[in-house]
Amino acid sequence: MSIVENILPRKDNDLYSEFEKEALPHINSLYNYAYRITGDSDDADDLVQETYLKAFRFFDKFERGTNCKAWLFRILKNSFINDYRKNTKGPSKVDYDDIQNFYENIKASEVKTQHFEEDVFAKHFDDELTTALSSLPEDFKTVIILSDVEGFTYEEIADFIDSPVGTVRSRLHRARKMLYTKLHSYAKDRGYLKTN
Repeated sequence: MSIVENILPRKDNDLYSEFEKEALPHINSLYNYAYRITGDSDDADDLVQETYLKAFRFFDKFERGTNCKAWLFRILKNSFINDYRKNTKGPSKVDYDDIQNFYENIKASEVKTQHFEEDVFAKHFDDELTTALSSLPEDFKTVIILSDVEGFTYEEIADFIDSPVGTVRSRLHRARKMLYTKLHSYAKDRGYLKTN
């Protein structure tokens, strides 16, 4: 029994198989991002599970050949925002039209199903790096994770955060400067920076 079978109702075997093939390879990336924005492994698990349930519900409307990873990240982000609003302001509703129509805004791109980056980052992200990344303001943390960890293009990030590409570039530049400041001593201690 696969991971998806544990959380999704099995209705249409062909649709189910296609969803598993298209969406499941991104589960680790989604979890990594969910963990970074929630700061809690149980909350991250819940958020990823909710994301896959919503994605499966609307998968018949997903346009094949578009960027499934970006589509899933958008659902995850919207779920996180809606949960945050519900917990802070009272009842709020998920904008399912936004989820349904998101695939139309995504440009087709090659999506690799192997996530070697995750293994590399898992081995290199120690506590100091994780703490520095987590301490960034949310807007800056989001763009740097999506760009430098997940490998999204500026255009995809702009669509994801509903901002112009120039804003993405600006936030990414500022986020990298903040990380540089926070990690300067760390980089010197590990020999990433030359000392004169």
